[in-house]
Formats: sequence, structure tokens, C-alpha cells
Amino acid sequence: MIQRIQTLYLIIVAIIVGGLPFVFPLWQDESGEKKMFFMEYMPSVVLFGLSFTLAIYAILGYKKRQNQFVINRLNIILNLILLGLFAYRSLSLSGESELSEKGIGIFLPIVAVVCFVLANRAIKKDEELVKSVDRLR
Repeated sequence: MIQRIQTLYLIIVAIIVGGLPFVFPLWQDESGEKKMFFMEYMPSVVLFGLSFTLAIYAILGYKKRQNQFVINRLNIILNLILLGLFAYRSLSLSGESELSEKGIGIFLPIVAVVCFVLANRAIKKDEELVKSVDRLR
């Protein structure tokens, strides 16, 4: 259901983890000429792909709010692991490496986690609304 706010948050997440890693580099050199995208780092390819798949699955599972909530929590954990891998990779790069500056692509999992948290809040509010209506019957 597109009119639910959590679906809009999940669509934003799908765009963030499915499309923006192709646009924004993870690392770049100081001059900005040589850029490393997520496709050159295999764990990020797998984790971004899995996160995108779970986000689409959560969008399509709008009838089961509890499953949607659990999938979003799993996706939050997945994006935190991805962020941890990026932090480890950026800290393990030496200062004189040819790819020394961090790109904006490293911060995409943070934005995705924020959108997942907002979607989970909306799902919880929706679930409470349905339960309160059921009590009145």
C-alpha cells in the first residue's frame, strides 16, 4: 500500500541501497580522479544486494505488519554490519594509500538505518491503531 508512510520510507531505503551506491563512491583519492565504488569490494556488493532485496520484500509484505517489522530490524542489523565493514576498511587504509579520502557512499547505510527506524515507528503506530480499533468491536 503506497499510501502508508512506512511504505514511503521503505521505498526511500530501496533507492538508497539499490541505486545510490552506483552513483556515490566509497573512497576516492585526494584529487578526486580515482574513485572506488561498492562493486570493487565484494562484501559491500553482497550486503547492499541483500539489504535491497529485504527492503523490497518488506514493501511487498505490507499485509503482515509484524513480519515487516522483523524484516526491517534484520535490515537495520545488516546495514550496521555494512557500516562496520566500511569503518574497518577505512581505518585499515594507510594514510599514504592511493585511495585515502572517504566518499559519501560510506554514509549511505546510516541514512538507510534512520529510514528503517522511522518505518518501524510507523509500523508500530499502525499496529497499535489496528489493535485499538479491534478493542472497540
